[in-house]
Amino acid sequence: MLYPIIRNTLFVLPPETAHTISMKGLHLAAALPFGKQLLAGSFQYKETDLSTSVFGLQFSNPVGLGAGFDKNAEHLDVLELLGFGFIEIGTVTPKAQAGNPAPRLFRLPSQKALINRMGFNNDGVDAIAKRLANRKEKTNSTLIIGGNIGKNKVTENSDAWKDYCTNFKGLEQVVDYFVVNVSSPNTPGLRELQEKESLRKIFSELQNLNKNNKPILLKIAPDLETAALDDIIALTQEVKIDGLVSSNTTIDRSVLNAVNTEKANMIGAGGLSGAPLLEKSNQVLSYLHKGIGNRLPIIASGGIFKGTDAQSKMDKGASLVQIWTGFIYEGPSIVKNICQQLSSHK
Repeated sequence: MLYPIIRNTLFVLPPETAHTISMKGLHLAAALPFGKQLLAGSFQYKETDLSTSVFGLQFSNPVGLGAGFDKNAEHLDVLELLGFGFIEIGTVTPKAQAGNPAPRLFRLPSQKALINRMGFNNDGVDAIAKRLANRKEKTNSTLIIGGNIGKNKVTENSDAWKDYCTNFKGLEQVVDYFVVNVSSPNTPGLRELQEKESLRKIFSELQNLNKNNKPILLKIAPDLETAALDDIIALTQEVKIDGLVSSNTTIDRSVLNAVNTEKANMIGAGGLSGAPLLEKSNQVLSYLHKGIGNRLPIIASGGIFKGTDAQSKMDKGASLVQIWTGFIYEGPSIVKNICQQLSSHK
């Protein structure tokens, strides 16, 4: 009930500043006497009816937090208190990089949307792997953690597979599954790696390393033409891909109304996320599921704010869903609210 007031206050601040303050506030709340118990009691969905097994992993519920929110795996313990069924860290690159210059994250509140051009800012695979290993030693948490991996900006596309392999080797012992991110619009040339031959090389090399059969998924853009989606569907029959994440942010501004289109044009480059992406991402999800059937699980993202949004993804073939922008606009009750609505639909 208080979150709209808190959100409006935070929205006065630059988005990255608001994110930092929010996370510090969550850590402070958890550190108070009985803070963890109060947070968990308020925000976790306690029932077990939504527990599900996907690509060999047991998820307490199907609602996860997408990559980009906790890039460096710094907030997993406090975010777990909010009830997420899984959390994806990253995008992780072999070498630390600062990302694109600020400002690089922008709000479009009237349509509950964001535009970002962060550029894979992260601490690098070694630092993040060490942080995850330290956490693993200190906690008996059963939270499922995904590792979203990408290439460094300076790496040529012809050598991109080497970056993905470096990330895999660095994170293999500390994450439960991997997501190959070739679909961010904020690293020059990255989306070219969604072409069939590039994907074949990346996944072949990764699976050669994958002696412990960690699930390795592919994250795609919602802007791909039908022919490119058909190539990906065909590729899943040729090389071992354990699942898909559909979808990343969009560069399509036609999903915005006239006022926000003008704002977006002023903002410039970046990936659009949030409520305007729901329909577009659902169309891609539906097409992929029709082509793949139940052979591979799909994690669906894009425009999820309510239980009905999540249910629309499930109805179109998703096994799990991820939120990100919805978390910013709806607040810490979002997971519990979505789970309650999904449960009532069963």
